[in-house]
Amino acid sequence: MDSKKYIGIYRIYVIVWMTVKFLWKIFWFQRLNRIWDQETESKWESLLKEMATEYRRRAVYLGGLLIKFGQFLSSRGDLLPSSFIRELEGLVDRVQPVPFSYSKAIIEEDWQQSLETNIASIEEEPVASASIGEVYKAYLYDGTPVAVKVQRYRVREIFQTDFKALRVVFWMFNRFTLFGKKADLPSLYKEVVAVMSDELDFTRELENGNYFRKRFEAHDNVYIPEYFTDLSTDRVLVMEWTEGSRVTDVSFLKRHNIDREALARTLFDLCVEQFVNAGMFHADPHSGNIMVKEDGTLIILDFGMVGKVKREDVDTIRSMIEGFIMDDYDRVVDSLRDMNFLLDGADTEAMKKVMRRLVSMYLSEDMSKMDATVVNEILDDLQDFVKDQPIQLPADYAFLGRAMSMILGVLTVLYPQMDVVAWGKPVINEWMTGNQSKFGFYKTIMKETAQPLLSLPRALIEYLEDGDREREWQRTKQQNRLLHHYYFFYAGISFVIAFVTLFLSFLMPPAWSEIPMWVFYTISALGFTGTLLFSLKHVSMIKKIT
Repeated sequence: MDSKKYIGIYRIYVIVWMTVKFLWKIFWFQRLNRIWDQETESKWESLLKEMATEYRRRAVYLGGLLIKFGQFLSSRGDLLPSSFIRELEGLVDRVQPVPFSYSKAIIEEDWQQSLETNIASIEEEPVASASIGEVYKAYLYDGTPVAVKVQRYRVREIFQTDFKALRVVFWMFNRFTLFGKKADLPSLYKEVVAVMSDELDFTRELENGNYFRKRFEAHDNVYIPEYFTDLSTDRVLVMEWTEGSRVTDVSFLKRHNIDREALARTLFDLCVEQFVNAGMFHADPHSGNIMVKEDGTLIILDFGMVGKVKREDVDTIRSMIEGFIMDDYDRVVDSLRDMNFLLDGADTEAMKKVMRRLVSMYLSEDMSKMDATVVNEILDDLQDFVKDQPIQLPADYAFLGRAMSMILGVLTVLYPQMDVVAWGKPVINEWMTGNQSKFGFYKTIMKETAQPLLSLPRALIEYLEDGDREREWQRTKQQNRLLHHYYFFYAGISFVIAFVTLFLSFLMPPAWSEIPMWVFYTISALGFTGTLLFSLKHVSMIKKIT
């Protein structure tokens, strides 16, 4: 084992010196390449790839925080170029294992008794070795096989040293680069420390595992291993050992005649349920953490890295999607601001134009042919959009985007023919209506209609200001909006006529005494019929648009 890696000053030197080199290379590249053409773009991409490769090499050598921080950076499409992120996505959290004697010492120190007191036998070669912990297969005295996860030797000390180095790195980027103006780096540093520190406390992972076990206990075809709480500490986790293979092991699936479509659908539903509802979600759903038994049951492992969708943000996200559907980008911007996505000084008018252009581009495509590849392209475009705008995602939502991308990759291998739109539509439709009312979305649209005199001039102004590329799409949106108000107006007029006529038939003025009653009833019936017909046409049109 290389003892230099445990010397604090050496680790700080390596991390800070690597950062200085990166900044120096960027500085001279910008000085020598004043004209940004295709050749310059190619050189820039090569430089980014070179720096990302060096970071990955250093991370694998030093271990500790650099690996976890690299995975964190790979989720930050709002900050880093895509070419740098692509290189970091290959940073796998697998490192050289420490000698078993170190792990045994940690177990016995936490248990305050010998290993043999609770463990009948243990395989000294770990089945997995990562930057924070080693996993060993062992057996209890009753013959129960268990997985024992032990924190790596001196890992907390290493992380504390790396946090100090990282503080210097963040200060340098904040002081000497444009990142300091574009991003809130002090807040980002605090998020990194909080997220990474949580992973060092194995009691958090145990609590997370029990949370997901309870949350998905009604899913018969999903299994989450049980934890042995009495044997677990903040540095040692003992959990049920489960046999299976990676969910992407196609040969295993064929050998056991497992329906790949049904398995993919189960995994899809499981992940969508986590991503769109309030609560925690698995933030590291790569194929190594998703296994399958011989009977086709999914096994979900490793709850050290989780994110959280806040309950108050669910309604805000729903409101933002309604804003996109209803062409109300003020609402979209307000939603982003409510979730603290927008940085100070954001040019919201420019953002609205860019968002409108992106939506226009995708609506012009045939979304019925959407598959995992198209969804990944949309996620990439969203990353580029976020990176270019004054938007900084909180860590939980950066992890959410990363988790969505990872699970799509797993599903593409598992069942390439999946229909993302068909599978997701029922879930999204139910989610969009909200918990309070089945017709929550339609109530929002009716509320919008109460301001026709405001919305129509606004749409006309936007139509005149937009460029030729958006005219055709805007014309369609304008037509839908006019029909929307048309149906609503005439349904209202019909109802007023029906109600007033019926009212007059009971309080008929003396001057109208010669008018037969059937005339009033006929007019009233026609009014109610008109109300029903216009309302049905209105609802039909709304369903067609949404």
